Parts: sequence; C-alpha cells; structure tokens
Amino acid sequence: MYVFNTGGTMTESSNYDGAPPVPPAYGVWRKVGPCEFEAKYVFYSTKSPGKFEDIATGGGWLPSGCGVFTEKIRIASDGKRFQSKIRYEAFDPAGRPVDGGGAAEASGERIAF
Repeated sequence: MYVFNTGGTMTESSNYDGAPPVPPAYGVWRKVGPCEFEAKYVFYSTKSPGKFEDIATGGGWLPSGCGVFTEKIRIASDGKRFQSKIRYEAFDPAGRPVDGGGAAEASGERIAF
C-alpha cells in the first residue's frame, strides 16, 4: 500500500512481508507529466536471528542492508487505477550493491467505498 503526501513525500507499507520482517519504505515523489509520476523509496532489510536467545538479549531482526525502489507511475484518466514500471536495487550494510535487484511492472487500484 502506498500513501502519497502533499509536498512530495510518501510511505510504502510492507505489511505483506512475512519473515524476515521488513519495516515500511519511505521516499519522495514528483510529477513528471500529465498523469505521470516518479517515486523513489528506501527500506531497510533485516536478517533473522541466529538463535532465540539473540531476541531475548536485545538482538533479533537486525539490519542487513537496504533496498531502493525507483518507480515510474502512470495514473488512469479516472484517477482510480495506475500502472507502473519499478526498478529495485539491493545494498549491503556498507552501501555496496548486492545481487537481488531487478525490474518489474505493477498495477494497483485506489481504495474506495
């Protein structure tokens, strides 16, 4: 789920992620043409604890790097649907690129009553 805020910031929920848990992504968006937008958002990836005791002693799901999504979004003329092209880049904790990036296409629909 995306939330686009006035002023150009956004939040992307990651409540669909199971294990390891991943926090929401935060980013920015801008209009680039009629019904066309770009968004760039970042999230931190986590790694599972080595053993249960790690959780009990304050460890747990520690950061393992981050991911960056760059998305080109086209809004339908009715404003209720979109299609997009997304590029994903993965980075280790030091900010170096790692395997796992790629590109995809997506679509979505605005929540309504």
